[in-house]
Amino acid sequence: MTVDYLVMAAYLLGIIGVGWWGKRRAASKSDFLVAGRRLGPLMYTGTMAAVVLGGASTIGGVRLGYTYGVSGAAMVGAIGLGLLALSVFFSARIARLRVYTVAEMLSLRYGDAASVISGVVMWIYTLMLAVTSTIAYASVFDVLFDVPRWVAVIVGGTIVVGYSALGGMWSITLTDMVQFVVKSLGVLVLLLPIAVVKAGGFAAMADRLPHGYLSPTSIGGQTIFTFVLIYTFGMLIGQDIWQRVFTARSDKVASWGGTVAGVYCLVYALAGAFIGMATKALYPNLAAADQAFATIVKHALPTGVRGLVLAAALSAMMSTASGALIASATVANNDIWARLRRRIPAAQEHDEIGSNRLAIAVLGLAAMVIACVLGDVIEALTVAYNLLVGGLLVPILGGLVWRRGNLPGALTSMVVGGTTVIVLMVTDGLLANEPIYYGLLAGLVAYVAVSLLTRPAEEALIEAWRRRLAGEPVPASTATAPELSAA
Repeated sequence: MTVDYLVMAAYLLGIIGVGWWGKRRAASKSDFLVAGRRLGPLMYTGTMAAVVLGGASTIGGVRLGYTYGVSGAAMVGAIGLGLLALSVFFSARIARLRVYTVAEMLSLRYGDAASVISGVVMWIYTLMLAVTSTIAYASVFDVLFDVPRWVAVIVGGTIVVGYSALGGMWSITLTDMVQFVVKSLGVLVLLLPIAVVKAGGFAAMADRLPHGYLSPTSIGGQTIFTFVLIYTFGMLIGQDIWQRVFTARSDKVASWGGTVAGVYCLVYALAGAFIGMATKALYPNLAAADQAFATIVKHALPTGVRGLVLAAALSAMMSTASGALIASATVANNDIWARLRRRIPAAQEHDEIGSNRLAIAVLGLAAMVIACVLGDVIEALTVAYNLLVGGLLVPILGGLVWRRGNLPGALTSMVVGGTTVIVLMVTDGLLANEPIYYGLLAGLVAYVAVSLLTRPAEEALIEAWRRRLAGEPVPASTATAPELSAA
């Protein structure tokens, strides 16, 4: 596999070079965190598709196809549907807010107190998302190169942390475009048709696959419904996704570019399922379903092509890992550390870019350590989305669509929904359906009931919020989050 190693090494060196080049464009906080809010349709579409389709979508998508057949596309398909819903209904309004984090949005809508709990929940979610992509490195390297997990984690993690810290969102955006092209070429153009042909074509696969593998619902209707609740709704409110929306140069770019990326996700979902099915037909008795992707790559692809497809897999993992990492650092630095810093007079003046770089480095190291402990990429991703959706979906979407929602309702919903999810994950299992079902229901009831039983939000706050969503100037006296008066 010498040629394959050289192809992958060239790709990784190229990514580092692109990341270094992006460092020159990170001259301000806005450049570092949201690429100066200047991305056009092409770059926005590529970077959005890259960030949502990571290691869990690639390795996990093929694993589900190997285990359940065509219905294994449900998880990644739910991600695509969520991105479509975000782009069609919400992204234009989100882009006009001109903030850096979801917690800042909640601060605008409900008041500053709403950002405390939401910042902590979002930080945990983004960190766990970075962990899932880091875990995915190990599953590929373990099968192909027979190296210990910690070696794979350190090598991949160091590269991601390196280019992310160099130029922030500009470096990540530029590397995402490279990763988007490599991922499309490697998975859709090369691996998918080669795997299907190796398995004898769709007709031969149908004869060799277990019963039910061609059914769109063999994974289970309840599981599909859970995927929609977790991943479709998770796309609507995740900091990693919103931070990409903030990079669009206009609300139209955010809307149309995200729609195209959503359609791409649906195609990618089917591709992963078919690759998994082809692997099942060829290698029906793998020791673990997580090995499906690496196995089909190792045994079905010719030299050189195999290296490119492995680079594509690394592209998927790195794009999501870097997006989650900068999102986690942004939340930690802007929503958590900034709040503490305001209480320390000596810490008022500081280097914004430097502090965000430090946050990326520290959290990147934490993600590597956690990845060495956890083993299941789907399990880790489910925990992350359960916490996000159960704790924050209702107050975020409620704030966007229901004028009567207020701060007490939002805070109660976060606490009740998040606590319900955590308790049920402990009692019923991390992959159980009940945590997200009852967590969402409890959060919704708490939000509506408490909002109706307490005083409405102040009219001045609601008016400032309305003007903000419409893209109108907001007087400085009503500003409650960064960049409001400059909007």
